[in-house]
Amino acid sequence: MKKRFAGVAALAAVAALALTGCSGGDGGGEGSTIKIGSVNSLSGAATFPEASEAAKAVFDRVNDEGGVNGHKIDYKTIDDKGDPATATAAARELVGSDEVVALVGGASLIECEINQKYYEQEKVLSMPGTGVDTGCFNTPNIAPVNLGPFNDMTLTLLNGSENLGLDDICVLLEIAGSTEPAYRAGVERWTEITGKEPKYVDASVPYGGSDYTPYIVKAKESGCKAIAVNAVEPDAIGQVKAAQAQGWDDVTFLFLTSVYSDNFAKALDWTGAGAHIPAEFYPFTEENEATDDWRQLMTDNDIALTSFSQGGYLAAMNFIEVVKGMDGDITRETVSEALQNMDPIENPMVAFPYQFKDIAAQDFQPGGWPVVLKSGTNAWEKSADDWLMIPAA
Repeated sequence: MKKRFAGVAALAAVAALALTGCSGGDGGGEGSTIKIGSVNSLSGAATFPEASEAAKAVFDRVNDEGGVNGHKIDYKTIDDKGDPATATAAARELVGSDEVVALVGGASLIECEINQKYYEQEKVLSMPGTGVDTGCFNTPNIAPVNLGPFNDMTLTLLNGSENLGLDDICVLLEIAGSTEPAYRAGVERWTEITGKEPKYVDASVPYGGSDYTPYIVKAKESGCKAIAVNAVEPDAIGQVKAAQAQGWDDVTFLFLTSVYSDNFAKALDWTGAGAHIPAEFYPFTEENEATDDWRQLMTDNDIALTSFSQGGYLAAMNFIEVVKGMDGDITRETVSEALQNMDPIENPMVAFPYQFKDIAAQDFQPGGWPVVLKSGTNAWEKSADDWLMIPAA
């Protein structure tokens, strides 16, 4: 398996941008502002505030150090509230009225699917810090820095069956919008790789449920040894507590990266046989030079240390690295061209290189780093020595 711990100096170099060039002409020329935006779910059923907060921290630091080739960055975030109409209006405000050159560092429960056709029409590219819905992964105009929940579902099942040797895994799915086929495809990909099948798949689990006891009781009575769940953090806490209330001491929880946080760990003293996750980025609960710059920047700006802030940080850093290498005017057209033709960016925080065109086409090998939360520890720890990769087709 592969290791990527080289290139940290490149991160520091990007972080220390204070470049002085100029680009002639109006409309993105010398001294002009680079307008960037992001659509985010900051309120509603599931929220992801850290992604855009982290991106803003990167852009603010770049501005404090002189900007990119003399251009300051104007970064605007809008809350879509998890509402389709609001998400639609937010995209049109940023792309149509504000005329942003790109969308960078956002995280929304629904906005990719809602706005992907509009982005294609307006020839604007989006680099979410955290891609969530199906539309983030099936269009040439959107390329998230994270591997996505559907790949994450395959990885969490691989971690359970291959690393942990678990059988009788049940899958509980919370469905937003039209994501069910994509989650089921993630499960089917695991079956194709391993020849194993889940004991059953239940796609009726609610977001923000008040009581998950019926779903836990069904899984326990069906003989499940582990449950793979795509829950967001509050729901996952409720599901663990429901299992504890049922005395299900030997159940193993297989979650996605969305619950990998210190808050989740501190909220639970009991996790059965353990809560396991294939972290989308290098485990932030481990001290390592791979995450030093991100950690310091988040700490300086009072931003929570989560996978979402890792994603927002990486999206902004990747964008800056591409734009700093551009010559001439910085416009939507030139930025889109630069992103489409960018060289791959290797980063020790990620299992795979970032290249907009390949990521948008899902032409890459996803990987995550397994971590575990054991009962009574209140702290995550690595459960593997390297990235767990989905085998190439």
